[in-house]
Amino acid sequence: MNRETAYVLWFDELKREDVALVGGKSSSLGELTSSTSVPVPYGFATTAHGYREFMSKTGLESRIKETLDSLDDVENSALLRDVCAKIRAMICAEEMPADLAEAIRVSYEELGKKVGEKDPFVAVRSSATAEDLPDASFAGQQDTYLNVRGADTIIEKVKECYASTFTDRATYYRVKQGFDHMTVALSAAVQMMVFSKAAGVMFTVDLVTGDDNNILIEGSWGLGEYVVQGTVTPDNFHVNKHDMVITDRMINDKHIRLVRKADGDCIEEVVPADEARAQVLSDAQVLELADYAKQIEKHYGCYMDMEWGVDERDGKLWILQARPETVWSRKEKSDTSAETPSLGDTGNREIVVKGLPASPGNAAGKAHVIIDPSDIDDFKEGEILVTAMTAPDWVPAMKKAKAIVTDAGGMTCHASIVSRELGIPCIVGTKSRSQEATTSIKDGQMITVDATNGIVYDGVIEDVVKKAEQPAAATEYIPVTGTKVYMNLGDPDLAEKYGVLPCDGIGLMREEFIWTTFIHEHPLHLIETGRSDVAVNTLAEGMRKVCQALAPRQVVVRLSDFKSSEYRDLKGGDKYEPHESSALLGWRGASRYYDPKYLPAFKLELEAIKKVRNEYGFKNLQVMIPFCRTVQEAELVTNLMAQEGLVRSADFKIWLMAEIPSNIILADQFNKYVDGYSIGSNDLTMLVLGCDRDNETVQHIYDERNLAVRRAIRHLIEVAHKDGKTVSICGQAPSVYPELCDFLVKSGIDSISVNPDAVKSTKKMVAQLEQRMMLDAVTGRGRQESEDLTW
Repeated sequence: MNRETAYVLWFDELKREDVALVGGKSSSLGELTSSTSVPVPYGFATTAHGYREFMSKTGLESRIKETLDSLDDVENSALLRDVCAKIRAMICAEEMPADLAEAIRVSYEELGKKVGEKDPFVAVRSSATAEDLPDASFAGQQDTYLNVRGADTIIEKVKECYASTFTDRATYYRVKQGFDHMTVALSAAVQMMVFSKAAGVMFTVDLVTGDDNNILIEGSWGLGEYVVQGTVTPDNFHVNKHDMVITDRMINDKHIRLVRKADGDCIEEVVPADEARAQVLSDAQVLELADYAKQIEKHYGCYMDMEWGVDERDGKLWILQARPETVWSRKEKSDTSAETPSLGDTGNREIVVKGLPASPGNAAGKAHVIIDPSDIDDFKEGEILVTAMTAPDWVPAMKKAKAIVTDAGGMTCHASIVSRELGIPCIVGTKSRSQEATTSIKDGQMITVDATNGIVYDGVIEDVVKKAEQPAAATEYIPVTGTKVYMNLGDPDLAEKYGVLPCDGIGLMREEFIWTTFIHEHPLHLIETGRSDVAVNTLAEGMRKVCQALAPRQVVVRLSDFKSSEYRDLKGGDKYEPHESSALLGWRGASRYYDPKYLPAFKLELEAIKKVRNEYGFKNLQVMIPFCRTVQEAELVTNLMAQEGLVRSADFKIWLMAEIPSNIILADQFNKYVDGYSIGSNDLTMLVLGCDRDNETVQHIYDERNLAVRRAIRHLIEVAHKDGKTVSICGQAPSVYPELCDFLVKSGIDSISVNPDAVKSTKKMVAQLEQRMMLDAVTGRGRQESEDLTW
C-alpha cells in the first residue's frame, strides 16, 4: 500500500510524524494506538491526499481561490464571515468523489467487524495538517461531531469537517500566521464513540505557573465538550507525579451535562442536584488517569494536553486525544525540584479573611483601614484599602490603592465594578465568607491579597505576589466576532493602556469618574461661583483622552447618573441636593436633565460633548441616557440635546440604558427617540426581581440569569430590531456566566460591553458560540431551547 496516495489509514498504521498525511490529531491518535499501552478508542483517519483529491476533482480548489481573492481585509469581520460562509456552503454542496466515498464506507464497515459491532457509533474529529506544529497551533479551530452512525452520515460529516477548514477563526489565523490557505489540508479521524458517563481534560503541567510536579485533571458529567468549552465548572484534581498522591481536589456543582442520544446526536440535560455535587471520578480513577498521563508524557518527552472519558457501559477509562501542550512546552524548563528555594514561606500561610474574588490579581503591602469616610484623604499611594464599602467619591483614593478589601458587597457592587475597570485586585464581602475585614485586619498591618482566589494572608507572601509580575507566556490569538465586544471604562487615564485590547470600542464610559476624580465640585456650585468652564473643560479633556486612544472605534459616554446622596458628597452639594429615603430610586438620570433646578448643570455636560466632537474633531463620541423612566422623558431629553446642537444623525447616535422594566415594555415607543439600547443588567435585574442588588440578605435571589430577566432581554432585542435599533449589554454578567453569554448571542444581541480584564476571554467565548451557531445552521442539528423565552 502506498501511504502517500491512500484515502484511509488505520490508527495502528500511523505515527506522530505522519502530520503531513493525516494532521496533528489523527497522527497523535495513531501514535498512542501503535506505540503505547494506554487505552485509545480504535478507528481510522481519512488522509490529506483524500482532501486534496476532493478539492481537485470537484473543481473547488480554483473556486475557493477565486472567492478568497475578495477577502482583502480579514479585520473586516462582516467580509470575513461572508467569504467563509460562501466557501463552506460550496464545500457542503459538492458530492464526495465516488472512490473516496467508497473508501470511507468500506473502512467504516471494517471498523464494525474489528470491534464486533454492526454500524457502530463513532466520533468524527477534524485534524488539520498544520495542527499542533511548534509555530502553528491550529488545534480546536476545526470541528468534531459526536455520536454519529451509518456510512452515509459519516461521509457527510467528513465533508463538513472539510468545510470547517474555512471557519472564520481558522481562516483569520492562517492569514495572521502567513499560511497559504490551499496548502493546509484536513483529515477526519473516525473513532469509536465512548459512551461517556463522565469526561474531561488533563495536563502534565500547571497552565498558570508552569509547575510540572503535578498532573491536573478536570472532569464533569456527560461528554467532555462542556468541560472544553467552559460551559460547566468541572471538578478539579491535582496528583503529585512523584508519589502519585492526590494533593488537592475541588468538587463543584456540575448542574448540566451533554449526553448522547440512543439513536444518534447529543442532548443537554439537567443533572439531579445530589449527583451534580458528587465527585465525578473515584480516587482510584483519578490515579489511573494520572498514571496514563505519566506514561504519555514519558513517551512524547514533553508536557501533554489530553482528553479522557469514562464509558457508562463498563466504567472503563479511555484516552480520547493527546497532544503536546502548546505554551509551557516551548519554554525553557525551569528547575522546580525540591532543592530549589522558594520565593517565600509557602508552608506557613496565615489566612486573615476570605471573601468574593471581585477583581483578579495579587498584591502585598500595608493595610490602611478606613472606618469613617472623612478619613479617606489620609489614604496614601501604594497602600491597601480596607473598608466597609466604597462609594463613587472614593475613586481618587481607590486609584492609589494596590488592592482593595471590603466587608460588604457582591460581584456587582461599586468596589467590584470600579476595581475591575481600574485593574486593581479586589476582594469584597468578607463578612459573608469569613469575618469583617475592618475588624480582622489591623491598620498598618502588612498583608498579601490574593484576589484571584479571594484570600487575604498575614504578612508578605512573596511567591503569591511574584506570580502577578510574571510576563504573559505567549502572544494570544484573539478571534474575530460578528457580535461586537466593547469595553467599559471610567478612568480616562487608563484609556491608552487598555486601548490596545482587542475591543470594538467603549460601550460604557462613566462620566461620574471625571466628576469624582478631577472636578470634585457640584456642577451648580461651579455655575454659582462663575467657574462653569472648569466643568466643561475637564469633562471634555477626559472624553478626548478616551476618544483619541480608541479612535476610530466608537466611545459611548453615559451622561451623569449620580444619586442625590452622591451629588451631595461633592463640594457645595448640600445646598442643591434633597435628602431622599431611597436615592437609588429617586432623582437620578433623565429626570434631572429637564428639571429646571438641574437643567443648567446638564447643559455643561452637553457643552463638553460638543467641544470633543466639534472642536477636537472626535466624531467617534456618542452618548447614552441613563435611568429614563418614561417615553415622555426620552422625548424631552433628546429635544433638549437637539436644541443645544446635538441632533441625532448618521455620525451622532443616542443610546438608552435599558435598565427599567418600562424601557422593555414600551420599547416600541422608545425606539422613536433613540438609535439603540444598552442593557444595564445590574439595575434591570434588581427592578425586575424587586431585589436590592447591594443587600446581602437577598443576594441569593438576585441573579441576572433568572428567566424573567432573560425574557425581558429577548423581548427588547426583538422589538428593537424590528425598527432597526441595536442592542448591547454593559453589565458584567456575560463575562461571569458563560450560559448567559450563550443566551445573548443566540438571541441576536448586537454587542456586549465588558470590563477590561474580560475583553479577551469574552471575545473568545463569543467566537466559539458564533461558530457553534453557524455549524448548527449548516447541520440543522443544533440544540433546542429548553425554556420558553417568549413574553
